[in-house]
Amino acid sequence: MKKIILYTAVAAVAAITAVLSGCSKPPPLEEPVRAVKVLTVGLDTFQSDTEFAGEVRARVEARLSFRVGGKIITRQVELGQRVQPGQVLAQIDPQDYKHAADAARSQATGALINRDLAAADFKRYKDLRDQNFISAADLERREATLKGAQAQLDQAQSQLAAQSNQASYAVLVANVAGVVTAVEAEVGQVVAAGTPVFRVAADGERDAVFAVPEDHLTAMQPGLKMRVTVWPQHTELSGVVREVAASADPVTRTFQVKVALNSKQTPPALGATVNVSSASTGAGLQGKQVIKLPTSALRQEGPDTAVWVLEPTTMTLRSQVVQIATADGNEAVVVAGLAPGMQVVSAGVHVLSAGQKVSLYQPKGSAMLNAPVNAASAK
Repeated sequence: MKKIILYTAVAAVAAITAVLSGCSKPPPLEEPVRAVKVLTVGLDTFQSDTEFAGEVRARVEARLSFRVGGKIITRQVELGQRVQPGQVLAQIDPQDYKHAADAARSQATGALINRDLAAADFKRYKDLRDQNFISAADLERREATLKGAQAQLDQAQSQLAAQSNQASYAVLVANVAGVVTAVEAEVGQVVAAGTPVFRVAADGERDAVFAVPEDHLTAMQPGLKMRVTVWPQHTELSGVVREVAASADPVTRTFQVKVALNSKQTPPALGATVNVSSASTGAGLQGKQVIKLPTSALRQEGPDTAVWVLEPTTMTLRSQVVQIATADGNEAVVVAGLAPGMQVVSAGVHVLSAGQKVSLYQPKGSAMLNAPVNAASAK
């Protein structure tokens, strides 16, 4: 009986202990140490990826062609030669057009004779009608004949004018003063009407023409100020974007951009190679040593841009405000706030806090390589 009472008391004490332990607060869990990716800050040369290679072209470049087809019999100019308005550039065989003009002239002469005969006939019948020797219907018939002859004469004269123009189109002349930049047909070649024969760059304003890929197209807006460096003299000129192609080149899938060069500056030679970059991007930084960070390392801290700097002695984080000058591709150019040798968190910056204890991230593969070999695997 005493044993039963003793067991009952022990069970009651155990139950009370369990109830009390269930009502107590659990111990606080320690915050896990987050692994972070870091990079060591270093210096790099600033090379803006908005710099493109282009060439100097005339603002106006005309493609000259014959307005009629035929065989080229003479060419009076060469590539690179200067020409003046009205200067003869080339000529095609005009014999067929001269024969056609002669035929049209003969037809016009015959139509003129028929009209004069009809006019004389009408005048004679009109006198007879005034004397009542013929009826009004006879006079009307003669008047209709005169009108028909006049219409045939007008038609023949128009054909003569057209054929005469065709004969004059056999001579190709320059329409502007400039330089011949291309010769696309030679003597003896048969060309169709409208086939380009010469390209003439007109004197006057110059453009720097270059191509940009689609991911840079939004930055190339008309009116954007550009910096043009003439290679190899490294002479810098200023310009403004004046035209951006509305569609991509079907082969290269790039968009052509034209920059109007400052007319007050001495223009470079036609065809000169130039490097074109935005005058507002990285001004004064080209070729200098700068600190670059991936954009994933940046975060906004109120109105400022900041990064997380790792304190290696305590393995904690502190916030550091930085000053960004511009972008260089997918990287930001930092001009203040960091020094070479600092360690900056490069990813996951929006889930971290100041003073947080962290560890360095180790890829799984590298952890396996660094793990010691156990006895079983050694066998």
